[in-house]
Amino acid sequence: MSRRAIVTAGTGGIGLETAKGLAHHGYAVTVVGRNPERGASAVREISAVANGGAPRFVAADLASLGDVRALAARLAAEGPLGVLVNNVGAMFAERQRTVDGVEASFAVNHLSPYLLTELLLDRLQADAPSRIVNVSSAAVRAAKRGFDAVEPPGGYYGFHWYGRAKLANLAYTLHLAERLRDTEVSVFAADPGGAATGMTNGTMTSPKIVSPPLRLLWPLVRRVFERSTSGSASTAARSSVFAATDVSLDGRTGLVIGPEARPVPLFRGATDPRTAENVLRLSRELAPTGGDHGVQHG
Repeated sequence: MSRRAIVTAGTGGIGLETAKGLAHHGYAVTVVGRNPERGASAVREISAVANGGAPRFVAADLASLGDVRALAARLAAEGPLGVLVNNVGAMFAERQRTVDGVEASFAVNHLSPYLLTELLLDRLQADAPSRIVNVSSAAVRAAKRGFDAVEPPGGYYGFHWYGRAKLANLAYTLHLAERLRDTEVSVFAADPGGAATGMTNGTMTSPKIVSPPLRLLWPLVRRVFERSTSGSASTAARSSVFAATDVSLDGRTGLVIGPEARPVPLFRGATDPRTAENVLRLSRELAPTGGDHGVQHG
């Protein structure tokens, strides 16, 4: 029987290519997304390369913490789980809030994968050896590092706030790896590099996403963005597929897998204990799990 893998935001772009890579490696892949039509199309594409169990689509709005909780309960009840890839990510040109009243970039890029992971930990530990892969971004280097509150002081600049939310998730990822070090659940971050996706083709064309000093240099900044997001989604998925499947990572944890599909140095900003402490405090306040033990399974 094929081991099961879950890929969030897996109906297009990097997520779909990741799902296809896992299916090629013999996993029975469940992709999560909002649109059933895109889900059906993704399942057809994944089926064409699958070497294991049949792929599936599950609908969920990952911007809704209620949807994430329901999704986790369903996935935990469906049986053994070998790999969880938190691929979901979004950048917003204007400040938005989710149905839970949380700033959308922090909610989608950090709280959603944080909550889903925490709620599936029991399942992943029961089915170990297993792996958790959280998709990161080089945008963490452009982030403000304070996490006293969900929203940093000052104006809203989508690229920097996206990077800050990804930094929060990276700090959580490294903390979780240490927390689970004595288990057989390995935890990795995967930096896909840049790719031409719906997110980069839309939001990253607006000068509103960067701080005022960078707007003065917008033609240069935009060229940098264009160069860094010109790759294919299939190339960008290599880091996630490697993190989820490669035997060279057996027994290892707490690594960042870079765009060339090999471990890269940790970003120092994500290793500050104060950052992890504040990120965890915010996460537990905004996305309580009802106990830190995950969804129970039968």
